[in-house]
Amino acid sequence: MSSNPYTPPRAVVRDLEDAREFQEVRLWSASGRIGRLRYLAYTTGASLLAGIAAAALAAVLGQSMGMMIAVLVYIVTIVFCVLAAIQRSHDMDWNGWTVLLTIIPFVGLIWIFKSGSADTNTYGAPPPPNTIGVKILGLLLPIIFIIGIVSAIALPAYISYTQRAAGG
Repeated sequence: MSSNPYTPPRAVVRDLEDAREFQEVRLWSASGRIGRLRYLAYTTGASLLAGIAAAALAAVLGQSMGMMIAVLVYIVTIVFCVLAAIQRSHDMDWNGWTVLLTIIPFVGLIWIFKSGSADTNTYGAPPPPNTIGVKILGLLLPIIFIIGIVSAIALPAYISYTQRAAGG
């Protein structure tokens, strides 16, 4: 038996989701794209590491020498956060100079809440999907923020309640 020469050709076609190309993540670069959760995770992680390093340096080296080195640690952290914000701007298909808008209060929240381009834009392919570590680190800051607000409300109310209960 021979095949019919008039049948359409058959080919295995990959799903569009599998065929999608992603850009590699570059930590210390102003080129490339990162998503909003990765941006939040990287800046939160860098700030936490800088705070821990500054406290450790102040404890080990003494207050004056430790503080001078801690200032250098914070300068490096600020440079890293600016580079991450530039990559986040690229994900929204904005120029890197728009990072200067984050100086204006509450405008920086755009970098967290505005979604990026789903497909390839002027600055390259989309960033890779977030890993479990990025998701945990990215959600750490909002969780700490919520716990801080709840404790700021609950602790004074509890202290007032215990004082009223003891007094009368």
